[in-house]
Amino acid sequence: EAARRRRRVESDVFGDLSHLLPLQPSIRSHLDKPSIIRLTLSYIRMHTLLKGNLSYCTCWSHFTPELNNLEETNLYLKILEGFVMVISTEGDMIFLSENVSKYMGLTQTELMGHSIFEFAHPCDHEEIRNNLRLTRDFVMRIKSALTHRGRSTNLKSATWKVLHCQGHVKVCIVPCSVSCLLLTCQPLPLSHTLLSTHTFTSQHSMDMRFTYCDQRVTLLLGYSPAELLGRSIYDLCHTLDTNCLAKNHLNLCLKSQSVSGQYRMLVRGGGYVWVESHSAVIPSVRPSKSRPAGHQPLCILCVTYVLSGVEEPSLQLSLDQTIHRY
Repeated sequence: EAARRRRRVESDVFGDLSHLLPLQPSIRSHLDKPSIIRLTLSYIRMHTLLKGNLSYCTCWSHFTPELNNLEETNLYLKILEGFVMVISTEGDMIFLSENVSKYMGLTQTELMGHSIFEFAHPCDHEEIRNNLRLTRDFVMRIKSALTHRGRSTNLKSATWKVLHCQGHVKVCIVPCSVSCLLLTCQPLPLSHTLLSTHTFTSQHSMDMRFTYCDQRVTLLLGYSPAELLGRSIYDLCHTLDTNCLAKNHLNLCLKSQSVSGQYRMLVRGGGYVWVESHSAVIPSVRPSKSRPAGHQPLCILCVTYVLSGVEEPSLQLSLDQTIHRY
């Protein structure tokens, strides 16, 4: 009888605790006891993190259902084409926006309170640890329960999804010292709807030599597609930005997808434009009888966004900018 009474009291306590969580009743009703504890600790940490900044930050309202600006928050997430993640400096996922399930197939409540290292690719753990401080821009792989058709599957069948993560560390001194990493996470590759007249696509060998480029490159950079064949993208990159391009190249080789960040690409005749390349490693040809699928050569597909007009048009920084190819 005493044990039954103790279990009943325990159930009542957990029931009261679950009702304090800012979640929909339909979600609360499916939470088990470990999940209630995990989510409670996450919301306490989030509240502590934001409480120290209430004098100039009203962000806490973004994480509660009773919201006047909920529509505005949803609009930001839609424009982002990704989700928001808050990670402690130890790697615990303190908060994720509700739309995480749209991209990862896992719900907000399934992920909050867990360590990012439980879901991230083992080869990315060291890079994640190195990025849990200061301002960061990196690529990581994390488990996704979404199939190629957009349906959810169980976690045991999860595949790896590549995320482009950007953010910074947030530190609160009052009332107690709490630190976390606030990130926006965008799945790669990005939507094809982003393609525009200020974009061109290209295909490269694994050493980044052009094997194909569409006609829009002529309008944007002045080179004809035929001129670029066989040339390395490093030949067209501003010397000061080669490290940026090399980092992107390394990410591609390791993780199959990457975003370059902004760098300068040289324009034919003189000057340069600021660009950003979104890239993925793909099979270069379809399987055939003479070349089995397991032995397909790989290539790199790039979508390059031109972000500026031509700067320093009278300045030639490389012989590759001259009119006649040597």
